[in-house]
Amino acid sequence: MKRLLSVIAWGVAAVGGAGLPTTAKLDNARVQVTEVTSAPGAVRERGVRAHDQVIVFLDDCRYERTDPKTGAKTIQARKSGDVIWHTQGEDAPQLVNKGGKPYRTVVVELK
Repeated sequence: MKRLLSVIAWGVAAVGGAGLPTTAKLDNARVQVTEVTSAPGAVRERGVRAHDQVIVFLDDCRYERTDPKTGAKTIQARKSGDVIWHTQGEDAPQLVNKGGKPYRTVVVELK
């Protein structure tokens, strides 16, 4: 995973770590890369994605997702190494870490 982090730029998007501890890894005119840590029970607030983003899960995790339109709650499980894509302008849902330990993600925001 360290190799992956050295190959891709690391960044937090407008929503990437909203309300959670973040560590900036790279920020330039083209990309912002951030490591986001979600403690057990931590809430990532809802928001609108300012840019396209790639999210890389560094740890296995389980979180509750609240749909921003319907309010429906679902549980998502991700494995270390999973990668997801989000498009600029998406309404990002509230997320709550439902696992018993913190998990980390790398958010790569394309400017």
